[in-house]
Amino acid sequence: MPSDARILIVDDHEDTLYALESALAPLGYRLGRATSGDEALKQVLRGQVGLLLLDVRMPGVSGLDVVRYMRRLEQTQHIPVILLTGFGPDHELTSAAFALGVADLVMKPIDPWALRTKVRYLFDAHRRHLALEHEVRELRALVKGHGEDHGDDHGNDHRENPGEEQAAPTTPHPTLPHPDARVPLQRGQGAHTEELEQDRT
Repeated sequence: MPSDARILIVDDHEDTLYALESALAPLGYRLGRATSGDEALKQVLRGQVGLLLLDVRMPGVSGLDVVRYMRRLEQTQHIPVILLTGFGPDHELTSAAFALGVADLVMKPIDPWALRTKVRYLFDAHRRHLALEHEVRELRALVKGHGEDHGDDHGNDHRENPGEEQAAPTTPHPTLPHPDARVPLQRGQGAHTEELEQDRT
């Protein structure tokens, strides 16, 4: 995620936008705003959005419609979304929201402390996830480039017989002492053969 990524707050009521911005201001993140689902989608598709706070019920394109569209696109399907609703618990809405992979469904009026806690966790977790993906892509490119450096233009190595493994150089074994090296030097051969045999026993 770019360092200038922002949290996008989407609601069709100006007073709600102001209240949410005030609640999130202590976190120090960049904040953006949109007053309709259509405008929210345009901003998301431009990039640099790391999390959405999205009102469910808006004229025209609803919050759920925005999420459905986002989940169909690879570039937006992993952006965390917190849905906001002021109509109380709704089992059908809850089921639909979580089936779309919404991170949380928050009831209005908003508890500023609870909202900041959820937003900080989701925004930072998404940022770490993207940073990790970036590192993995860089490592794969590095490994791929390193592998290509070891072959010629045709992808072959430079051995005379590329289909065969080169034998490792052999190290000569150290010369072992003769098993009779412990026998002291003898005075001669022939007449003293019997005496040598006695010494060995």
